[in-house]
Amino acid sequence: MSTSPPAALWPHLHALGQIAQSGSFTLAAQRLGLSKAAVSQRIAELERAVGVPLLARTTRSVRLTEAGKRLVDETTASFASIEQSLANVRDLATRPQGLVRLTAPVALGRQHVAPQLQGFLAAWPGIRIELELSDRLVNLAHEGFDLAVRHTSRPPDSHVAWRLCASRTLLVATPSYLRRHGTPAAPAELAAHDCLPYLRPGPAVWPFEQVTAHGAEPARVSVTVGGPLRANNSEVLREAVLAGLGIGLLPDFSAAAALKSGRLRELLPGWRPVGFFGDAVYLLRPWSPQVPRAVRALVDHLRAELGGGFGA
Repeated sequence: MSTSPPAALWPHLHALGQIAQSGSFTLAAQRLGLSKAAVSQRIAELERAVGVPLLARTTRSVRLTEAGKRLVDETTASFASIEQSLANVRDLATRPQGLVRLTAPVALGRQHVAPQLQGFLAAWPGIRIELELSDRLVNLAHEGFDLAVRHTSRPPDSHVAWRLCASRTLLVATPSYLRRHGTPAAPAELAAHDCLPYLRPGPAVWPFEQVTAHGAEPARVSVTVGGPLRANNSEVLREAVLAGLGIGLLPDFSAAAALKSGRLRELLPGWRPVGFFGDAVYLLRPWSPQVPRAVRALVDHLRAELGGGFGA
């Protein structure tokens, strides 16, 4: 057993906590700014110091032993307090500074989030941003993200949520497609058209409810559709619709510019697609007692720039 002084092992304990949170040596190394080998060495030194194994490793996974779990449970709160204290002191600076890690869906991020970052970074030279575009539901706390942009109808209760703007799902086609194939007058007629569904498991079913006067019970109908292309990205589907391949259901942030220019037409205005994409765009943050000033500055900027919606 090693006789290293306890203070010399603090970085090693922090590395163990990062592995516990992320479930991976690779992710822990990324979050710590170290190589995977350096993290492995710290864990080996920590295990020699305490005299018991702290991690059980296989070729596919890593998990805490009982001793490792106890050590993490008893030190996590202390490291969280240290991180918060450092953030509080950093925020005493005259201007916000530091790194903000942001994740957003691919299409929404490319079209509307990324273009807003150039002006923000010019206004706040002390802030750096790492933007990851991904359509998977990222675990913010485990993967070290400060903020997530989410297109959803129900933000999770476990996170702080700022609503950016409302969002609509639109049924659209090109004028040329409608000249060739006719314009559907009711949802049931979509079954006879070439439709371009979002790629999801099972048959492609498009649900609609009728737009009614306030308080009236709307009629609901679901239509099974098909066509030459399915894809899991709204930009791909938008380009296919613009090429005249068929009718598409698109989020307003992907369709707005083409609708405004007349390249696309909205169909079935008396019916509303339901349960397909989210009805709002939110910024999410893992809960914490205080929000770093750099994060708060980015939240305020995105709320100001995207708060007006997408104009569709």
